[in-house]
Amino acid sequence: MPLSITLKPNERIVVNGCEIRNSNRRHKLHIESQADVIREGDLLDKSTVATPVKRTYFLLQTALIHASHRESLVPLIQSDLADLAMVFGGDNLSRVFEAANFVSQQDFYKALSSLRPVMKHEEALLQMLAGQQSETADQPPSVVAAE
Repeated sequence: MPLSITLKPNERIVVNGCEIRNSNRRHKLHIESQADVIREGDLLDKSTVATPVKRTYFLLQTALIHASHRESLVPLIQSDLADLAMVFGGDNLSRVFEAANFVSQQDFYKALSSLRPVMKHEEALLQMLAGQQSETADQPPSVVAAE
């Protein structure tokens, strides 16, 4: 069954490491053989890789796009996923394990898909932490009365 992708005007897609940009009109592609495909909207820019989950996502993305680097990237990805498994619980832990399973099957796109909700959760946690830190910074320092 072919993969059908509808590209928005000027949207970029990467197929087997080849970057393709759509023209200024909407187009539909049918990919009829096995290929590594990722849309522009699913790509992280290297400058945004400042958190543990985003680092792992970026390594997965790189493994998907650059098949020649997979052998050296997979041990790093597995190590990062093991670290993430020590931090997250519940549904997010299940997603980390799911991503690790997909990596072992060399299905990097599905591994990326598994990590997207974990990345959103991590971002929410970091925003909550930043909010708590700013509240603490806004409060005047405590004064201890001398006896």
